[in-house]
Order: sequence, then structure tokens, then C-alpha cells
Amino acid sequence: MAAILGRLSRSATISGRHARCLRTLKTQAFRGSRITSSTTYLCGVAAATSAYLGWRWLHGGAVVQAAKPRRHIDESSLRGLKLNHRERRFIKFSSVEYQGQLYMSPQDFIESVTDSEPRPRLKRRMLTEKDLEQFAQETPVLSKGSPDMFRTIFDKGIISYTEYLFLLSILTKPQTGFRIAFNMFDTDGNERVDKEEFLVLMDLITAGVFRAYASWVSDTIHNENPDSEKAKKLQSTRQVLEKIFSTARRDRLNRALEGAVKANDADADDEVVLEDELQKSHVVDTTLLLHFFGRKGKQDLKFEEFKMFMENLQTEVLEIEFNEFSKGLPAITELDFAKILLRYTYLQSDQYEMYLERLLDRIPEGKGITFSEFKSFCQFLNTLDDFAIAMKMYTLADQPISQEEFHRAVKICTGAELSPHIVDTVFKIFDDDGDGQLSYKEFIAIMRDRLHRGFKQTSRSEGWDAFKQCVKSEMKAVV
Repeated sequence: MAAILGRLSRSATISGRHARCLRTLKTQAFRGSRITSSTTYLCGVAAATSAYLGWRWLHGGAVVQAAKPRRHIDESSLRGLKLNHRERRFIKFSSVEYQGQLYMSPQDFIESVTDSEPRPRLKRRMLTEKDLEQFAQETPVLSKGSPDMFRTIFDKGIISYTEYLFLLSILTKPQTGFRIAFNMFDTDGNERVDKEEFLVLMDLITAGVFRAYASWVSDTIHNENPDSEKAKKLQSTRQVLEKIFSTARRDRLNRALEGAVKANDADADDEVVLEDELQKSHVVDTTLLLHFFGRKGKQDLKFEEFKMFMENLQTEVLEIEFNEFSKGLPAITELDFAKILLRYTYLQSDQYEMYLERLLDRIPEGKGITFSEFKSFCQFLNTLDDFAIAMKMYTLADQPISQEEFHRAVKICTGAELSPHIVDTVFKIFDDDGDGQLSYKEFIAIMRDRLHRGFKQTSRSEGWDAFKQCVKSEMKAVV
């Protein structure tokens, strides 16, 4: 009995050390949590963690774990592979597979740019030709596009990896760049884009990956033992890339790899070549292709239609973010606006809280920010590079800027004006000493993080991972 009481006492001591860990989790919950009551949630986590640690001490570590959702491609298996952050995120969020190739559903794409983690699932859904036929019937024609199209289609559609890259680029395109994007597709200059022109540019997007990968193959296999760790990483990376590129594009990767191998090892018996898997090169009609060019692929895409699609997608993502905080109301609080701006940044926890506390001190009773104001500000952020140039020319000595100067620079870059209230809120967040001046360099650096939407590499742990790491540190201190 004395031993048991001793263990319980020690467990209570451990649970008392969770304050710092909970502050870390609370800060992360501020950034993207959908939980209604953070206080209730955190208390529940603290209680559950304390009970769990005490139970572990009492029972000597004999644990029976519940079954966890199993991913088709284990995330841990991607460590050390030659994959960039976008490739890893696509694999992480893609929930469907067809003929050995991974796809996102429209809902997967929305989640990948608004959430840090995909919704729980046991495994990916394996699609059939019948499924694709049903998707084709439910895909709206271009004239029926709307700012809620992706939410309406939900999981009744597919998006390839190259289309995923294309959609990501749309989210950060200023309206002045819509014409440039369209002209990139319009290779013959007839003010229309057909299906073949669109696919050509999709191949160009993929070509950059192929060239980089072939170069890495060339460096890796030269005088390398086939059983070495590098050679195994090459094999694993190849298998993963097979999953996210279509058969037609894998043929291009085959040729690139063949050339790299032959150039470095002309006498080799075994060449590192991707298997064709007896599939004919073909183009799967994705949701985007069906929406742009129709079921027969004969329709042409005009600039005004293309522009409307880009505007609708930007609006849809912003609506989802706004509605997460508005809870059905016509406006969000200034504090919610600050949380949205800071949710994708890589600030330390104390810095993040400092910005929020500063805003609360300066705006004790706010009047709220409407979706129209929020959307206008986010569209301005898409011109951030132009704004940075304008500010550099306007203040050559890198001096802070006033609200009036900020208004003028925004008008020059976007041709539109922001509401005085939202500019005042931004200054209340980022004005260090309350003198009405903004350090635009710090503002631009933080807003660039926001623009990246979590696609910028960082080594800092976040969310539950940060909490677990903190608990481990505290446990080491106890022991």
C-alpha cells in the first residue's frame, strides 16, 4: 500500500508540471482550433493526461492501446526521402486512389489549405471506373461555377498532384496576375485555352520535379552499392512518386531516369527504371478537366471564365476561414481577425500571445470586421511583393510608416482601398510602441508566412506534437 501511495504522490507531482505544456497547446488551439470551449478542452486534456501517467506508474507500463486510423502510406515512411513539402502534404491529405495513383477530393484540397491535419480515416478509398463516371455526371459545367463549388462537390471528385500545385498558385495570385496565368495556358494566342494546351502546362509543372529527381538519381547511384542506405532511399522515393504522378507523366520520369543511369553506369546490368505496370498512357478526366472542358473535352476555356473560377476559389477558401470564427454571424471580432492573420506564422508562443494581448489592450470594445473587409485585406496580401517594393521606394531609410502612407501604398498596388477600421486594427496589432507607426518589414515578414499557408518548412513542433514533446521534457526533469 505504501508503494502504491508513493507512486500516486509522484504522479500528482508530474501532473502539476503540465502548466507550460498546456500553454503551448492552448496557443496552438488559438491558431486553428474548431473547439467551442478551449477551457473545457484543456481541462479535459490535463485530467486525461494526469490520469494516464498515474495509471502507467501503477501498472508498470502494461498498456493496451486502441486501434488507430491506418494510413495507406505511413507518414513515418516518408522521412529522409527526396520529397518536398508540397509532395508530402499532398500525400498526407489525399484520401482516394485510382489505378495506383493518389488523388485528392475537392474536400481534401480545402482541408489542406485550411487545416493542419486531415480528417481521420482508416484507409484511402479505392476508386473504380463506375465511381469516376458518377463523378463526371455530378461535376458542374463551367457556367455553373460558384464560390461554394468545392464544398458542394465534397468527395465526389478527384484532383491530381499537378492540379493541386496549380490550385495552390491561384490562392496567392493577385487579380492583376489572372491575365498572365491565362496567357501561360494560351500557347497559340487565340484568347482561348483548349484541353491539350492545359495539359501541356501541367506537364511543364511536372517537368521541374523530373529534372531535379533525375539529377538526384545521377548523384546517388554513381559508384553506389545497391544495398546502401542511399540506394534504398532512391527506391523508396521512386515508389512514392509513382503514387502521385499519372502514368503518362511517369513515362517522362522513366526516360529521365534511364538517361541518368546510362550516363553514370554504361555497363550496369540493372537499370533503375520505373515500372510501366502494363498500363497505357492516358489522361484521367479529373474534376478540373471536366469542369473546364466538359465531358467530351471539346469545350474551350475563355479568359472571363478562367478569371471567374480563380475568384470563386479564392472567395471559397476565405469564406471557410471566416465562417470558422464568425459562427454564422455577419462579422468576426478584431481578436479573431488577428488569430486568422497569425495562424500560419512561425512565431514563438510568447510572441503570439503578445500580439493578441496588445490588441486586446488597445481595442477593449471592437465593432467587428465584416467578410467584405476581410476579403479585401486578404486580396491585398496577394500583392505583398508589390507592396514591399512600394514601401522600399517610399521610405528609402527603412523608416516606419503611418496609416495614411499605408493606405496610399495599398491603393497604388491594388487599385482599391481598405477600410479605415481594418487598417487601424492592423496597426494596433503590429505597432510596437503605440506611436501610430508601423514597422513594415516586420509586418511583411509575418504576412508572408500567412500567405504560405503552412507550406513553409519549419522545424518547430506544433499542436499535439508540441504538447507531447513538452511532457517528455518534464518527465525527464522528474526522473
